[in-house]
Amino acid sequence: MSLSLGYLIGTGIFTVIFVGLVGAEVNAGKFHPFLYWATIVATTTLGTTIADFADRSLGIGYPGGVAIVLSLLVASLAIWYWVEGAVSVQSITSPRVEWFYWCTILFSQTLGTALGDWVAGSDRGGLGLGYEYGAVIFGVALAMVAALYFWTSLSRTLLFWAAFILTRPLGATLGDLLDKPVADGGLHLSRLYASLILLAFIVMSVLFIPQRPAKAGSAA
Repeated sequence: MSLSLGYLIGTGIFTVIFVGLVGAEVNAGKFHPFLYWATIVATTTLGTTIADFADRSLGIGYPGGVAIVLSLLVASLAIWYWVEGAVSVQSITSPRVEWFYWCTILFSQTLGTALGDWVAGSDRGGLGLGYEYGAVIFGVALAMVAALYFWTSLSRTLLFWAAFILTRPLGATLGDLLDKPVADGGLHLSRLYASLILLAFIVMSVLFIPQRPAKAGSAA
């Protein structure tokens, strides 16, 4: 909220951007890596403002924010499954399913943000473990999900959504290391420089890591 617009106005602005990008993604007809990842970034920014609005503006604290967003995520998955009979990435074969996917991605990002704030923050009912320990906790949890993927036969759909939720608090705590004060365990970079560093990393990853859409009908 560096522009001092407030969480509610910020949520409204990013909602418009999110809807516009999802609409473009749904109507694209084929996979465009930069459009896809721009939409992912839009879910991240909107999810952050939603989580912050719940935690701060509504005054329910981090545990209350986690509870609300978790309920929204479960409801999104339940409705998606009730309507379509599947919630896997491989089931995305129509515009309606893709809207379900992006709404669920949004709530996953929001939950990840709320979890990261709850673990790292020392105010509003947070556990106060700090950004470094938060990054370690979520990194280990993500590694455990990866191990379950490679060495067990657990549902790939369940593991996908678990991993996706965990990437957000891991990324948030690592991002906080860049711009938070040194006294709070950060590097105290400006929001602008921290954002430019992360943007450069995303662009390089899209350019140099092979990108491909999920194959419809393959195992979840």
